[in-house]
Amino acid sequence: MASPRTITIVALSFALGLFFVFMGTIKLTPRLSKDAYSEMKRAYKSYAKALPVLKKMGISSVLLRKIIGTLEVGCGIVLTLVPGRPKDVANFILLLVMLAVLFFHQLVGDPLKRYAHALVFGILLTCRLLITRQGEDRPEREERREEQINAQEKNKVKVS
Repeated sequence: MASPRTITIVALSFALGLFFVFMGTIKLTPRLSKDAYSEMKRAYKSYAKALPVLKKMGISSVLLRKIIGTLEVGCGIVLTLVPGRPKDVANFILLLVMLAVLFFHQLVGDPLKRYAHALVFGILLTCRLLITRQGEDRPEREERREEQINAQEKNKVKVS
């Protein structure tokens, strides 16, 4: 039977992956929801206007929306289907995307209800990354603890 930690990581990875595939697809095509796609186009136009440095770099609102949508779809697929380290890389990339999205929302002065989803999913991505990293550190800590116990026992024997 799998450990609770493993079940948590798999469930978070799958749910987050599906969410980002869905949201990225909405940014890329009107097939899922024409209203949501139109809203994304409008929002990214306001982000591009609020950040003139993007225009100087040659990044239009359309290109920005497509870059973020493609990153979300690609990393979402990795989180959902690919095992191992690539999930952590995808998680980190999506966390950076969520930070950028939060920055954009703050820049244009959107109310909290417009960016609450980015905040929540950023927190979930952070939790997934922390849970994954916590498991990797555990064997090293156990080895150090055993070494300390052995050293203490040797000191007790010498004192006796």
